Amino acid sequence: MTFDRLNAYHIMWLFVMFDLPVMTKKERKEAALFRKNLEKDGFTMHQFSVYIRYCGSLESAQVHIKRVKSFTPDKGHVSVLSITDKQYSNIIHIWGAIEKKSKPTPLQLEFF
Repeated sequence: MTFDRLNAYHIMWLFVMFDLPVMTKKERKEAALFRKNLEKDGFTMHQFSVYIRYCGSLESAQVHIKRVKSFTPDKGHVSVLSITDKQYSNIIHIWGAIEKKSKPTPLQLEFF
């Protein structure tokens, strides 16, 4: 097995998917803080309630999973999915027409 192939199995991607209550002002504030904390920890919004983050190793992924657990609100549902870079490369993206509001950043272009 080549080094590149091994590397594809050691690099990890984390997906954080959540459904948090937002009925009260307090719940909306907690949900917004959760999203803000995800972004501070290096996650990028993939969809409104799905954030993703690249991790160079399983150990790095475990550190970020622990952080997500530490700032998860008391109410709601949060799931963390960890996949290898090889598995991530098998994702099929189907894009329909998207309204462009501004020029995409280099980070956004990486996901197209």
